[in-house]
Amino acid sequence: MSQSEIDHLIQLLSKLPGLGSRSARRATLYLISRRESLLSPLASAMQAAAENVKVCGTCGNLDVMDPCGICRDDRRDKSLLCVVEDVSDLWALERSEAFRGTYHVLGGTLSALDGIGPDELNVEPLVQRVGEGGVTEVILALNATVDGQTTAHYLSDRLSELGVQITRLAHGVPVGGELDYLDDGTLSAALKSRRSMG
Repeated sequence: MSQSEIDHLIQLLSKLPGLGSRSARRATLYLISRRESLLSPLASAMQAAAENVKVCGTCGNLDVMDPCGICRDDRRDKSLLCVVEDVSDLWALERSEAFRGTYHVLGGTLSALDGIGPDELNVEPLVQRVGEGGVTEVILALNATVDGQTTAHYLSDRLSELGVQITRLAHGVPVGGELDYLDDGTLSAALKSRRSMG
């Protein structure tokens, strides 16, 4: 590898989330020192992903087939539709193995500051999916940020006329969390979301 190739690899790696230029340099040296066991297989895997991974035309998930494996799974409850901001949120919910319905990836949240309106998100496909029937509950699993809350309210207004139940994820005390370490907003949300023990 020439120095320019090494520099180019460092520059590309530094664009990844969580990696600055120093971390990218360390990662580059690590990869090059393990050329056969790591660098070459990684390059092959990235090439295969670039050629084969598609965006699901139904939900927006990433997979090697369209529709994706989740949308094609007949064991999924098609009456439950969980709306998430991006694919990483979908993957997080799938890791929990707590949800057996289907998903819809918005591709972001509404943000006046960033100039992101409903037309920049997958809102219309969501309204069309719900309007086609079969969905009885839409779960808004959006982040508890200002933009996430704004988006949730907007979607609730858009979907309310379609006759489906609209729910959202509970916010509050995490499992294993200690009250003394939680911020005021989390404590407030936990109190508002309290439920009966009986």
